[in-house]
Amino acid sequence: MSATESVPPAPARPGGSLTTVAAQMFGADFLKLRRKLSTVIWSLVLALAPLAIFFVVRAIQHSSTPAEHPPAGGLDGFSDGLRLLALFMGPLAAILIGAEAGAGDHAAGVFRDLVVTGRSRLALFAARVPAALALCWSVMLGGFALLLIGTFVFASNMPTPSGTLILEAIGFTLLATGVVCTVAVGLASLTTSRPATITALIGWQLVASPLIANIESLGGARDAVLSQSLAHFSPVALHGHMGSVVSMGAATAILVAALWLAVFLGLGAWRTRTMDA
Repeated sequence: MSATESVPPAPARPGGSLTTVAAQMFGADFLKLRRKLSTVIWSLVLALAPLAIFFVVRAIQHSSTPAEHPPAGGLDGFSDGLRLLALFMGPLAAILIGAEAGAGDHAAGVFRDLVVTGRSRLALFAARVPAALALCWSVMLGGFALLLIGTFVFASNMPTPSGTLILEAIGFTLLATGVVCTVAVGLASLTTSRPATITALIGWQLVASPLIANIESLGGARDAVLSQSLAHFSPVALHGHMGSVVSMGAATAILVAALWLAVFLGLGAWRTRTMDA
């Protein structure tokens, strides 16, 4: 080969190219969510304010009548606060974020512009999920940090959670809210409506799920309630309104959560692929 001949460039590795495109799409979707201040602020309010009120009220009760009310923190406060964050208020924040991620492009009228760029519709849908999870988990970690502060600051002479329990509780919080957030992304992509998604999922989470879980005559059908399958993985005992009411095995709990994810992600992907731009 002569010195004047050009050397053909090495072919680009498809894997690297796809990884770059995926990272760009994730970054763009995450930036859109982060800039949606109303969603971010209300998600933080839902995750942080109830915990702050919970510890403050219990601390006031303990200081006024310590014989009747135990310290606000410690293991008891940690268990109640974890239930509040992971199974009650945290999922509500996750629904807001998932609904915005799934239907935000349609509400803003930019879905057509994204389609005409030539990007795969399925890729557009797939990028919404990790972006929603990234924001959701960021909010949940902030809530969990507040939970730990309240647990140890107001523990008094009560026992506090071990490092292992704290790590398990973090995993449980991320799992419980992450599944709900992902379901919300799928449903919002299906309906293309944030209000409809938020109304339907909050109604299911707060009203329908507890009612169904407490109807003993339904028997094994109650296993299909998502909140009950998620509550199975709690590292602390859960009782009452949004706690663990239905007993099920680990395999059943995993299967129920996986089916919810598969159904709503499948419906969201189908709708995104087939709808008119």
